[in-house]
Amino acid sequence: MVTQRQSAKGFLDSSQTGEAIAEFFAKSDYTDKRILLIIPDNTRSGPVGSVFKIIYGCLNQKPKAIDCLVALGTHQPMSEEQICRRLTIAPDERKNKYASVKFFNHEWHKPETFTSIGTISGGEIQQISDGLFREEVNVAINKLIFDYDELFILGPVFPHEVVGFSGGHKYIFPGIAGPEIINFFHWLGAVITNPKINGNKWTPTRQVVEKAASFMKMPRKLFAIVAIENKLKGIFVGECLEAWERAADLSRQVHITYKDKPYKTVLGIAPAMYDDIWTAGKVMYKLEPIVADGGTLIIYAPHISEISYTHGKVIDRIGYHTRDYFLKRMGEFDGIPHGVMAHSTHVKGIGTYTNGIEKPRINVILATKISRQRCEKVNLGYMNPDGMKISDYEKKEDQGILVVYDAGEVLYRLSSGDLPAIPN
Repeated sequence: MVTQRQSAKGFLDSSQTGEAIAEFFAKSDYTDKRILLIIPDNTRSGPVGSVFKIIYGCLNQKPKAIDCLVALGTHQPMSEEQICRRLTIAPDERKNKYASVKFFNHEWHKPETFTSIGTISGGEIQQISDGLFREEVNVAINKLIFDYDELFILGPVFPHEVVGFSGGHKYIFPGIAGPEIINFFHWLGAVITNPKINGNKWTPTRQVVEKAASFMKMPRKLFAIVAIENKLKGIFVGECLEAWERAADLSRQVHITYKDKPYKTVLGIAPAMYDDIWTAGKVMYKLEPIVADGGTLIIYAPHISEISYTHGKVIDRIGYHTRDYFLKRMGEFDGIPHGVMAHSTHVKGIGTYTNGIEKPRINVILATKISRQRCEKVNLGYMNPDGMKISDYEKKEDQGILVVYDAGEVLYRLSSGDLPAIPN
């Protein structure tokens, strides 16, 4: 059962949000329970902190524990100060009201973090992927969760390049999952391609996530939020799959912008919450469908100075390439994590690789603090952001130029429904 409040036209106020959460807790008893909240890191927007505080208040300190685990996937760990900012906890609140709450980062780089809870068989993978793959996938998860009686998953739902719509069990897989399931499902999404996945609900990658979740036996509830500019459009609380589906339906209404024609130049301005190209690549993922063949997508992020704080050395080695470049040369990339290869293909976008010649559909340019030399090394274009004036690109849609502020969460599509031509 799911309790919810939503507004397709306006925004929810704190009382409406509180009503939905209180309605859920009125039907549940968490006395003496140990509860672990799975929360997003700082690369996801939305009023996570205000919702966390309402949850904490509704529990009225009856549980034995209310702790938080950050669903990093393979992102960088967050300091206690950063987690407090994520949860809008002031220093004095941390010392007093929330002093008993423990914060944990998902330590994805440590093998001892994980325990296996099952295996998705080769036959199931073949069926889910429509014959693209046939391999067993080990489902490993952060064993910290087994120190608790129940999980609460709290986080936003947006269109997503790998899974279709983020949220729900995706905060478990890959949020607190092991490398095998992370690498597999990212590469599956890359092979299917971002334009075919992004903004679609029941994708093959989502089916992998839900199959992995089926191995989990412990109780869990979802607090799914749909937000724009940190203001709530909807909150859905209860059984994970149903709450996620309802949130994804609302996200489809409010997080997809349609344009009547493609643009020859799109300037995507990355928000400050993306601190490297690993995360700011979302600018490309959300805007690729509206860039014309042969056009240019500029990721404008003058605050960014690093390709990836976690995977930069690997990306320096392999560069950014189209899916077909990798598929036709897979033997050259033994030992490269498929999740990193997937990121590479998503940033480079759709293209072909024929007779040893790679032809991306569009040109992707970085306007960041990353040097020209490094951009060229990883096979991306370069612009000096210091010499750019955003005003030179604004109000020129009639000339085929579009500026998108805070790019990376709202998906842009053509109103015709046409997708970029994707090789078979």
